[in-house]
Amino acid sequence: MSKRILIVSNAFYPENSPRSFRTTELAKELVRKGNEVTIITHPREGTESYCESFGIRFKSLGKLTWPEPKVKGSGIIKFIWRLVTRFSMLLFEYPKIQLIFLVKKAFKNEHNYDALISIAVPYPIHWGVASIWSKKIAKVWIADCGDPYMGQENDTFKPPFYFGWVEKWFCRKVDYLTIPTQKSMDGYYPEFHSKIKIIPQGFKFEDIQLYKGALSNEKIIFGYAGMFIPGRRDPSEFLNYIINLPEQYNFEFHIYTTTPQFTTPFLKENSTRIILKDLVSRDVLLFELSKMHFVVNFENVGSTQTPSKLIDYLIIEKPVLSIKFGDLKLKIVNDFLDGIYKDRMELPDKEMYRIENVVNKFLALIP
Repeated sequence: MSKRILIVSNAFYPENSPRSFRTTELAKELVRKGNEVTIITHPREGTESYCESFGIRFKSLGKLTWPEPKVKGSGIIKFIWRLVTRFSMLLFEYPKIQLIFLVKKAFKNEHNYDALISIAVPYPIHWGVASIWSKKIAKVWIADCGDPYMGQENDTFKPPFYFGWVEKWFCRKVDYLTIPTQKSMDGYYPEFHSKIKIIPQGFKFEDIQLYKGALSNEKIIFGYAGMFIPGRRDPSEFLNYIINLPEQYNFEFHIYTTTPQFTTPFLKENSTRIILKDLVSRDVLLFELSKMHFVVNFENVGSTQTPSKLIDYLIIEKPVLSIKFGDLKLKIVNDFLDGIYKDRMELPDKEMYRIENVVNKFLALIP
C-alpha cells in the first residue's frame, strides 16, 4: 500500500556529502516503490528540477542566513577569532541552531502523513521537529542519525553537558531512532535503546559506473577519500613512513580531502608519490578509485562512528588497508605495496547497502 512520507534534511542533491546521499537515495527509492514522498530541504540550484524528474515533491526549508563567525586578522587577533569561531559552534551549535526555527516554520501546514523521517547531522534538524511534533503531522516519527551527538568520539571536544538534556528531550518524542551500525548504539543513552533500529546507508548499485580495464603494472596506485582529524583519523605517521621508502617502491598515493592542510607538509619533495586531488562528485570518485590497486582507511577512535566511505570501498570491491594512528603496522603496509592483501580490512555483506533492502527496513517501521 502506498504511503505518504515526509522527509526533512539539511542536505540533499546536489550537495556532495554522506547525509545528502542518504536523503537523496532514500527519497528516490521510496518513490520507485510507489510511495508519495515530500522532501523539505534547502533550495539549491538544480534541486527542484531534480526532484521533479524523480517524482519527489519539493518544499523549501529556507536558507541558513545566520552568518558563520570568521577568523580575522593575524597573530593574537587571529587566535582569538579562532576561539570565538570554535566555541560558538561548540557551546551554542551556532549557526546551525537556526535550523530549529526553519524546521518549525516549514512544518506549520504539514499534516496527515504516514511517516516523517528527519535526517541528521546536524542535530538541530531533529530538535526543530521535536519543537513542533505531534501525531497530527504523521503517524510515526523516524529520526535518522548518521553519528551520535553526545556519544560522539572523534571530535576534539565533547558537546557541553546541557545538550544532553536536549538529546533526551527529542529522543523521548521520537518513535524510532535509526543508526547505521550495531556498534553505534553505544553512543546513545541506554533508556532509548529500545527505539533504535539498525539501517545502514543505501545506494542503487546499478547507477554506479566502475572502471573495467586493466590496472597499472608500472606502479602501485592507491587512494584515500575523506577528511582527516589530528590524533584520530590522522595520516601523519603513514605519510611519514611511505615518503621515506626506497625508490624500488614505485607508487602513487592519491588523496581526495576537504582537509588538505594535514597533508601539505609531506608534499613538497614527494609531489610524484603523494598526489593531492581536486574534490569530485561521488560518481567520479568511485570510478577513479576503481582504477586503483587498493584503498586506505584511517580509523576513527572508538566504535560508535563508522566512516561512510567504507560503503564505497565495498561497492568498488578493492582491498582496504586500515591504518590506526599510533599503531602503524609496517609489515602490513609493505605487504600491500607488494600486492599481498591477506590482512585486508574485513567488510560486511555488500547486500546490506543495496537501497532496495535499506528502504524495505524503513517501510517496515511505518504502520
